[in-house]
Amino acid sequence: MDAPASTAHPKPVIGLLGGPGSGKSTVARAFESLGCEIIDADQLAHQAIQADQIKQQLRTWWGDDVLTPSGQIDRKAVGRIVFNSEAELRRLESVLHPLVNAGRLKRREYLFAQPDCVAVIEDCPLLLETGLDRQCDALVFIDCPFDVRLERLSASRGWDASELRRREERQAPLDTKRQSADYVISNAGPDDSVLEQARGVLQQIV
Repeated sequence: MDAPASTAHPKPVIGLLGGPGSGKSTVARAFESLGCEIIDADQLAHQAIQADQIKQQLRTWWGDDVLTPSGQIDRKAVGRIVFNSEAELRRLESVLHPLVNAGRLKRREYLFAQPDCVAVIEDCPLLLETGLDRQCDALVFIDCPFDVRLERLSASRGWDASELRRREERQAPLDTKRQSADYVISNAGPDDSVLEQARGVLQQIV
């Protein structure tokens, strides 16, 4: 596929797409080894959820059960609430997403100013759902079979097939993600294969 047209960004912004367990973080690290810098949406969300205003709001909604003994937000407790209720998930996102987006924009501006940064990688599970894809210069779909993804998530998070399907249903369909992408990287093989694929994609974009 032809490289996308250049935009007004000082450095290319590359968004990663894929299902749970596809290895977006692995691909992001491959790009990082090639001189790119990562914006990790999960990391930004973990920081944002501990902000004082968020803690106060979550306590108002769900009580002290969402706090750890040290007074921090218990993300597992919050997860049990929001992943069993679409309404509660949307409510959490309504207060969390603005803080995450502010953190993302601040980090982008910082990375754009770094002379050694080749490109900025957006590692965000909800890239399409939040409209972040429209802020990217190129989209890369991480292709990985269901059984491989399930094996990874079973080992790392204890998920079974039904849990993976349930989480996947909360995201845009894989076909939509693939069709939205400019490039595809297969992540069913060894890491060095991913690195070489990332190198080829980056050469086309940059």
